[in-house]
Formats: sequence, C-alpha cells, structure tokens
Amino acid sequence: MNENDKSLRVALLGNPNTGKSSLFNALVGGQQQVGNYPGATIEKFVGRCTHEGRELAIIDLPGLYSLNPASPDEQIAVDVLLTPNVADMQVMDVVVCVLDASNLVRNLYLTTQVLELGIPAVVALNMMDIATQAKTAIDVEQLSAALGVPVVVTHGSRKQGIVELRSAIASAAVVATTTVTFSESVEAAIASATTATAAPAVACQRRRFLNELALSTDVESCVDEQVESKQTSEFNAALDLCKQQLDAAGDRISMEPIARYAWINQVVSSVVERGDTDHSLVRRRWLDRVLIHPFSGSLVFLAMLTLLFQAVFSWSGPAMDLIGTLFQWLGSGVESLIAEGILRSLIVDGLIAGIGGVVIFLPQILILFFFIGLMEDFGYMARAAYLMDNIMSKVGLSGKSFIPLLSSFACAIPGIMAARSIKNRNDRLATMLIAPLMSCSARLPVYILLTAACIPERRVLGGWISQQALVLLSMYSLGIVVAICVAWILKKTILKGETPVFVMELPSFKMPSVSIVSRKMFQQGMDFVKQAGTLILACTVLIWALAYFPRSEGTMEQLSATQTSGIQLRNSYLGRAGQAIEPVVRPLGWDWKIGIAVLASFPAREVVVGTMGVIYNLGDQEDEASVGLRDHLRNARWDDDPTKPVFTVPVGLSIMVFFALCAQCVSTLAVLKKETQSWRWPLFTFVYMTVLAYVAAWVTFVVASSSLTV
Repeated sequence: MNENDKSLRVALLGNPNTGKSSLFNALVGGQQQVGNYPGATIEKFVGRCTHEGRELAIIDLPGLYSLNPASPDEQIAVDVLLTPNVADMQVMDVVVCVLDASNLVRNLYLTTQVLELGIPAVVALNMMDIATQAKTAIDVEQLSAALGVPVVVTHGSRKQGIVELRSAIASAAVVATTTVTFSESVEAAIASATTATAAPAVACQRRRFLNELALSTDVESCVDEQVESKQTSEFNAALDLCKQQLDAAGDRISMEPIARYAWINQVVSSVVERGDTDHSLVRRRWLDRVLIHPFSGSLVFLAMLTLLFQAVFSWSGPAMDLIGTLFQWLGSGVESLIAEGILRSLIVDGLIAGIGGVVIFLPQILILFFFIGLMEDFGYMARAAYLMDNIMSKVGLSGKSFIPLLSSFACAIPGIMAARSIKNRNDRLATMLIAPLMSCSARLPVYILLTAACIPERRVLGGWISQQALVLLSMYSLGIVVAICVAWILKKTILKGETPVFVMELPSFKMPSVSIVSRKMFQQGMDFVKQAGTLILACTVLIWALAYFPRSEGTMEQLSATQTSGIQLRNSYLGRAGQAIEPVVRPLGWDWKIGIAVLASFPAREVVVGTMGVIYNLGDQEDEASVGLRDHLRNARWDDDPTKPVFTVPVGLSIMVFFALCAQCVSTLAVLKKETQSWRWPLFTFVYMTVLAYVAAWVTFVVASSSLTV
C-alpha cells in the first residue's frame, strides 16, 4: 500500500448472495458510477467515500466462489486481483472479503485464497442477524486471529458496521500470512515450481499461490498469463513434471479443495458455537419445500405474477393521471405563449406529445422494478430459477439460464451480459438468443397503452382481477413460452449439446429492505428514462418533421380552421411512406398510421408510444379538456370507412403480440454482437424474431377476429 497516496483502491469481493451489493451501496451511498471493464462488456460498479480525510475508491467485483474462474464474469474478477495489467486495472491496495455469517464454511474457501495473495485484506462478516436467528454464535476476535486480518461485523441493508469497516479499510496495512498447508508431495511440488520461477514478477507469497493454481488446474486462465507465459522453458518443463508426479499420486486436481476445507473446518469448529434447533430454520425449510415443489411452487409463481400485473394497473392510476394532467397543462401553456406555426407545432406536437407519451408510463415501470426487487431481496428469484430448471432441462438448458432470462424482464442487455455465468458455449449462446423474447420494460408502455385503449374494463374471477391485467400477464407469458420453444429448436439443431447439470445455492430468506429496493427501483427507472430519453427525443423530432412537411400556407390555414390534421398527415413524407407499406401491414389489421409507428420504433421499442403521440396529436389544439392518447386511439377511424374503428380488440392484441416477439432494439443487437464477437448472431436474431413476430401477429388477428364474430 502506498502510504503517501491518499486514495486507496479497494476491491469488494465475495460469493454470490452474501449481501455484497447492499454493503457496497451502504459504503458509497449515491457516489457510484457504472461502466464496463476495459476490453469487456461486463459492468463494473465503482464508488467513492472518505474516512478521516482519506478517499476510498471501491470497486464491486462480480460474485464468484473461487479464484479458479469458470465463466467470463468470474475471469474478470480474477484478472483484477491477479493480473491487473490484463484487465487494464491498477493493483488493488485492499481487498474486502464479504462473508455470509450463516455459511462460513462455503464463504471461507474464497477468503483463504485471497489471504495468500499478499494484498492487505479486511473481512466483512455480513448477515450476522441470520446467523443469530439460527442460534449460531461466532467468536469474531478468535476468527480474526485465525485469519490474521481484521474482521468487522456488518449489516449492509441496515448500514450497521459501515463506519467501522471504513476505518478498517483505511488502516489496513498488514498482509495476512495465513497459508493453507498441503500434503507432503504437494508442498514439494509447489516448492519446486516456486524455485523454478524465472523473474520476480510477483511477491514470493503471491507467486506461491499462483503456482498452486497452475498445479491444480488444467483450465486456461489468468494463471497462464501471470505464471507460465512469463516464465522460461525450464520453468514450464518443471511445472509439467510436477503435474505428472502429482497425477501419479492421484491428488493433483483435488489437492486444493481437500486442503482448504480441512483447514476451514478446523477454524470454524473453534470459532462457531451452535445452539439448540432453530424453529425459524424449520419454518424456512418448510417454505422452501412449498416454493420449489413442482405443483405448489408453480401456483405460487403464477399467483405472484398475477399480483404484480394487477398492481401495475391498479396502483399506477393516480400517478399516471397526474403526469397526464401536467403534460396537458404544459402543452396548453406553451400554446398560449407561442404563436401558431412551426415552432409551436414542434414543441407541442413533437416534443411534449412524444416524450409525454413515454413518461406517463413511468409509474408502471417503477412498480414492475419494485416488485422484482422485493422478490430478489427476499431470496425468491433463486427459487424461481430452481423451479424453472424442470422446464428448462426439457429444452436442453438448465435453471442457470433462467437467471439471465429473469434479468431480461427489466432489459435484455443485462440479461445477455448475465449469460456469461454459463460455462458451456452453446448453452450460453442459446440463452442470449432467446433473452430478447422476454418482455422488457420498454415493451410495458406499449402493452399498457393498447390494453387500456382496446381491452374492455371488465372484472373476472369473481371480481378479483381485471381482464386488462390478464391480458398483460398473457403478453409476458407469451415471451416465456415462445422462448422455451425457440430454445428447444436451437438445442436440437444448430446448438446441439447435452443438457447441463444445474447446481445453484439457494440464498437465505430475509426480510427485504424497502429502502434498498426503493433506491434500486428509482435508479433503474431513471436509467430507463435517461437511456431512452435521448433516442425518443431524436425520433419524435424526426417523426414530427416527416409528418409536418411538405407544407403550404394554404394547407396550414385550412388545418387551423378545421382543427384536423388528416389531410396534412396523409400528404406528408410520413404519410406517403405509411401508405407505401400499408399492403404489408394490412393483413395484420393495421392501417398505415400503425405501420408508421411500428416502422419508426425499430431502433427501440419505447419509441412507438412517442410516435403515436406525435401522429395522433398532431395539429390538435390541446387544452384542459383535451383527451389523452388512449382516447385518441379509441376514436381513430379508417380513412376508407369513417364508421369503422381502427383499434379493436383483435388489432390491439395483434400489435401487442408483434411487440412481444419482435427484435426492435438496436442496443440489444449491438451488445449481442459484442458478446458473440460476430454479426452473424445479431442478424440471425433480428431475422428470426421479426418473422416470428409478423406470423404470430397475423395469426392472432385472424383468430381473434373469428372468435369475436362467432
């Protein structure tokens, strides 16, 4: 550690489900930035805080179980610790090992590896409340003595122990000397390899650990970068000889876990005291049996989704009405200040109508994120993945693929990135190719708008749930069902492979922290607005311009007098394009205006609502009595039959099905290209999803029309 450098570089490391992210948020508060590791698309979270005038730059590393990486995201974490030059990262000054106090044996495996790196370390003993509930007492001082580093009791979600942890990080200067002792033959091999190491590229203690990894694995990883590739041919020959000798003894691959767990069990037995049977543990086990049972678990999963979508409709109403009123007031205010003409039309009909049409759906998006955050913080998401493994295994995937698919309900981009945790290439690729079929938050405004405009407000199931909520649930279910079918086809054809074995640790149940879930909800909601805002703004201005021009003074006078934009819109550049593609979309029940909106939304799905806001509000004189976009859609009529409504139930369902299955997101395709290092798979995804969406939308329109006429 550089004592003259006031800023300390701190790595936050731990197993998944140890509360590491909550601890990170508690340490840095809102002072955090999100970016990608250099040369990789894996997200990194970096935050800053100060303690007694010293700045701590904390990086939240991806969760992992061992410094033997098995997936791309684990490789990044290992690179940062062992070979920072590979990840283009500076050397860490301090490593904070986050432990789940209720599961010390499993957590300490990674910690013992870190303690051999020669880097100052601090242990954060998190989730102590769960251990206490299980009547488990831990001697913190004795644990600290056994590990040779400070141990601080923390509770990230309640911000307990945070000041003490910052103090321990700021004062960390002692390098742990803890070293796990291996068998005689293994120790001899490690000593031989260490002696043969050519240059003093790393400290002696760290070099010993790297040689342990080199001896105990045949998998290519950062070990090669730091050990083998930088050594002489004599070292590589000595390493190969040591491997052969250990293979003959039969203890090479298993030598590390056997030695580490023997040492860990000895430490844990001396610092942990377990009390009588915990009745809360019995209740948690009973709850687990219910949640992961194929029958009862499926019922609970369906009930939770139904509750979620009912809440999306029921709870968001007042907030949506308020936002709609504010945008109407804003439009009326601008109209009263600016004379009629191109500038007023641009601001009112372009910007306000387009952006307002998206912002009004923010309450539903926030509710969706809030419920997902609650389920995740409670520990239910991992149970859902385990439950879905029964289904996923039948299509050649595993429950591990369901985790990225769950992430895709918020956005397909982090879902695709989360697939890095899948070790097998074909399984990882299949998961990435079906992730865009999950209904992301960008689709939610489309579903909400068309459901409200086209689906009757009726109560079903004895009045417990609305018909609109069931339609919304069916759209989300459609993506899941189609994704499963596509995965089965992919695994039977171009991505053949055996069904992987699903192994996942079920995290402990805990009461969700409303403050943390709310903070995450608002952060994700604002990220959605920021990321979509620029694109929506550009597209709505472009759509407005195409709908406004060409224009003549005579036409403008006529439109101002008649309070309609029908003639102008039909003769505009946008109208001409729409009429050109109408033969293609007419079989789906769409008119040329719908075709325009769908075509304009190919860069991003969320643009379609703003586009409809521009198309169906263009030229109207908005005031406090003006109807909203939903009512504009309800009142829309066909040009060739003014008595025939455009947005009927079959048409609404057809549009929603199209958006549920189409690949209208350039950002998703770009990330898919980065992850696969090829344009082949993004193009394949775009083609198959677009064709699938068109065919499904046509079938939906035909079947729904026939059903309603019978």
